[in-house]
Amino acid sequence: MPHLDIQALVQTVGYPGITAMVFLESGVPFGFFLPGASLLFTAGLLAAQGLFDPWILIPLVAVAAIAGDSVGYWFGARFGVKLFLRPDSRFLRHEHLERAKDFYDRYGRQAVLFARFVPVVRTFVPIIAGVVRMNYPLFLTYNIIGGVAWAAGVAVLGYFLGNFPFVERYFSGIIFAIIIVTCFPIAWEYWKSYRLNRKNTVRG
Repeated sequence: MPHLDIQALVQTVGYPGITAMVFLESGVPFGFFLPGASLLFTAGLLAAQGLFDPWILIPLVAVAAIAGDSVGYWFGARFGVKLFLRPDSRFLRHEHLERAKDFYDRYGRQAVLFARFVPVVRTFVPIIAGVVRMNYPLFLTYNIIGGVAWAAGVAVLGYFLGNFPFVERYFSGIIFAIIIVTCFPIAWEYWKSYRLNRKNTVRG
């Protein structure tokens, strides 16, 4: 697989491409593979170098993130339930829908907020919120908080760190570190699930 030059990509696509990628990765099912935090950090860094106007970039990515989650919610509410109720579905079963609804009733706010910082997960959490018909005003509130904290926050971080020469020198390492950090919650949850299943297997 060829190396992805994230800086060249961001410079090439400009404001429209950055906005579109943040929007798609935030709640459109096929957008899960797009770069998220690394894209935002890079855009902020390039803004510090004068290639983007931060007063345009930062509001754009925040609005794109919020709009993407809202579209994901709408998609889940409109089409998701039908997928779960299909009698020939092997994975999207009605009992899974009931479990998801119970989870969102209890932890929906935290899920919508903190999923922003977890790649792949942030794409599908708003869709499932729509499937289980999470209270929309509540969803929108935490969607806005999370969208601003993640999209604007990471871009602002890149903007301020972009003024330090070492960031340019060690840019690839910093991007790799961002990817590792944002993937850590997934790895941690997987490890906990693995240990729990292993204990249950031994006891059984």
